[in-house]
Amino acid sequence: MGRSSNPPLSGYLFMWLLVMFDLPVGTKAERRAATGFRQWLLDQGYEMSQFSIYMRFCAGKEQVERRVREIAKARPNKGAVHVLSITDRQFEQMVVFRGSKRGRGPKVPEQLALF
Repeated sequence: MGRSSNPPLSGYLFMWLLVMFDLPVGTKAERRAATGFRQWLLDQGYEMSQFSIYMRFCAGKEQVERRVREIAKARPNKGAVHVLSITDRQFEQMVVFRGSKRGRGPKVPEQLALF
């Protein structure tokens, strides 16, 4: 038998999913829904980048599409939720300012070393 048919790992294959939202919090029920959505994102493995921006590493477009369907089911009925997917290569280009320091975005999760 010849070489494996597995494609080489590529920064264009791996994706990052950014979930950005603006949810109403005027009533107790709205606050509960917004908090529930944030907690659901954390439970699903997203990490908070900013208060209303969460991100998650995905191993490919199929995983991104599945996650978007899950978000559509879990999102509150009111407010705006935006979902953006970008390649790992694009994500690497992010510049992050924290106070007076300039840095880069998060690295690919260490779990990939297991593949």
